[in-house]
Formats: sequence, C-alpha cells, structure tokens
Amino acid sequence: MRIPIYQVDAFTSQRFHGNPAAVCPLEVWLEDEVLQAIAAENNLSETAFFVRQGKTFALRWFTPTTEVDLCGHATLASAFVLAHCLGETADPLVFDSRGGTLKVARQGERLVLDFPCLPPTAEAVPTGVGEALGGAPQEVLMSRESTHHGNFLVVYGSAAEVAALAPEMAALEAFGQCGFIATAPGSTGSTRSSEDGVDFVSRYFAPAFGVPEDPVTGSTHCTLAPYWTDRLGRSPGDRLHARQISRRGGELTVSVQGDRVWIEGDAVLYFAGHLDGDFS
Repeated sequence: MRIPIYQVDAFTSQRFHGNPAAVCPLEVWLEDEVLQAIAAENNLSETAFFVRQGKTFALRWFTPTTEVDLCGHATLASAFVLAHCLGETADPLVFDSRGGTLKVARQGERLVLDFPCLPPTAEAVPTGVGEALGGAPQEVLMSRESTHHGNFLVVYGSAAEVAALAPEMAALEAFGQCGFIATAPGSTGSTRSSEDGVDFVSRYFAPAFGVPEDPVTGSTHCTLAPYWTDRLGRSPGDRLHARQISRRGGELTVSVQGDRVWIEGDAVLYFAGHLDGDFS
C-alpha cells in the first residue's frame, strides 16, 4: 500500500518557518492504531488525515501521542494540499471533524479558516499555573475546546515577558489534559513592545499532548481573537494581526465573525512523497 504524504509549513510564506504539518490523503480510514503510529513516526506537532466523502472531507488530526479535537495549522495544510497539490477546485473546502464543520476559503494566495469562537471565561483555575510557565501573569482565564480538553489563557504585560518564558514541562503536565496559551499585547495594543505592527503575540505549550511547544497554533486563536478584540476595544469583524513568537515563528490575521473566528494564513510545501508498506 502506498499512502501519499505531504509536509507543509503553515502560517508562513517562507519554508523552514511557521508550523510544519504532515498531511496524508486516504481512500479509506486505516485503524486508529496505524494512524497514531504514523503520526508518532512523523514526530510533528500534528499529522492530518482526510478521506473524501462526496463534496466534503472527513478530517482527523494526531499529535505524536494522541488524537486532538481541533487543529488549525494542519487544517490549513490540508486545504493547501487539496488546492495546490491535488487540484481540488471547491471553494470553500468543507471538512467534517471532531471540532465540528470547518471551512477553508481562498483569498488570493492566502487561505482563511472558518473556526468556532471560543472566548475565555473567568472560571476558577488551579494555583501555580503562572509559576509553572514562569514569570508573573496579569490574569489566568480558561477556554474549553470540548468537555474533556481546555486551555489556560495566561496573560502577560509585554511580548518580552512571553518571549522569555522557560516553562517546566513536568509542572505543566501535572495539570492534566490541558494546554497553556501565553499571550501579551503587541505594539498596536495597550502596551508598547518590540513586536512592531502586531496587535498581540502568543506562545503555546501542550506537553500533555506530546507537544512541548507548538510553533504556530491556529486553534488557540479561536480564544485569542475574541479576547484581544474585546480588550483592545475593537469591533467584531475588525482584523487583528497576530504573531506566534516561537523559535520558528508565524503570522496570522484574525477576526471575530459572530460565533466564528476567521483565521487567515499562508502556507508553503516542503516535500511530497509516499509511505510504502503494509498499513492494513
């Protein structure tokens, strides 16, 4: 059996930047154990698998250790593969996933993800989150992607503070099945920073899901977009420029559209090939 595989750098127009995702188009689903093994072998933050179902596509994402409910950069990468490598002409592309129905539209060379809006709430959070990440946050909120997975939104005063974070991964894992979004205003926000022309910055850590630090995380912007739209006094529909300041770095433009968030980004192909073997 030969399985096509593509590796795409998402949320960047430059190869070797952004977030690399593997994409495997399938004719039929393989066993979950096989999908997980392929993702572990790829050892990227996510590997996406999709199967055509009429005019839409069933889409699943796996980290090296587990299947996840929502993933932005691997959805962007999947849409890029369909549009630029496989000649798919549908616009928007429609994906059915554990995170609901997701759409990806074309905007010139860019792609626009239509994702759920997941604003954070001020529910009680465990003590020690800031200490585990490092630094002294201004506030800690919670956002939930599903009933069994949430993200802490940890807000700092400046991009420099977020860039300097050196989390204790074992301490983060001790909080269970959750991720950690560290964020701060950029130069166009309420506090000046070295991130010129950026409304806000972020980093994302999810060691419990096999991803110590994710290079660029589309799904966290389902929470960051409504938070910063409100905090910066912007109106729904306004476009905000975001930068994820990981080592590889990435650029996104986001806007709140009712109960949805539009996440704009570029992508570039790194390689295309095949997996050969018995995957039954």
